[in-house]
Amino acid sequence: MKPFRALILSAIFVIVGVSGHADPVPVVHYSPAENLEPIDVALINSATREIDFAAYVLTDWPVIQALTRAADRGVAVRIYLDGGQFREREPSKAFDDLAQTPGVIIHVKPAGSPLMHLKSYEIDGRMLRTGAANFSASGLKRQDNDLIVIESTTAAAAFKRDFEQQFATGEDLMPHSGG
Repeated sequence: MKPFRALILSAIFVIVGVSGHADPVPVVHYSPAENLEPIDVALINSATREIDFAAYVLTDWPVIQALTRAADRGVAVRIYLDGGQFREREPSKAFDDLAQTPGVIIHVKPAGSPLMHLKSYEIDGRMLRTGAANFSASGLKRQDNDLIVIESTTAAAAFKRDFEQQFATGEDLMPHSGG
C-alpha cells in the first residue's frame, strides 16, 4: 500500500473509532484496477430515504441515472455541485432529466467561491461514500483514484452537518426542481 493511502486510512480509522462503538471497517476500492462505477450505482440503489450528494463533477451517466431512479422511488436527493465546473460544461440529457425529477434539489456553489472539491455522499444517515474519484467516467474507471465506503452513522452525520452548511449557501439550479 502506498504511504499516502496508508496515512489516509489510518486517519479514517481514528476518526471512525472516536465514536466509541464498533462500526464495520471502511471498505476501500481503487481504480483503474477496479471499475468504481458499479459500486456507486449499487450504493445509490440501496438508498431508501435520502441521499446528500456533493460533487466536484457529476457527468457519469450511470451514476446520474441511479440518482434519478432513487428520486423516482421516493428518495429525497439533494446535490451540491462546484459552480465553476458545472458552468464550464453543457449538461447532458441524463443530467437535465435528473434536475427535473421531483424530489431532486440541486444547488451549485456561487461563482467566485473556492472550489467545492468533494466527491462524497451520505445515504439514509447510515453510510458515507468518499474518496478521490470524481463522478465521471474517467474518474471512476481510468484514473488512479480511491472510493471509500464507511458504514457509520457517526461518519454520515458529520458529513451531513458540513453538507447542510454548504448546501444552504448554494444557488438553486432550478427553483422549480425538487417536486
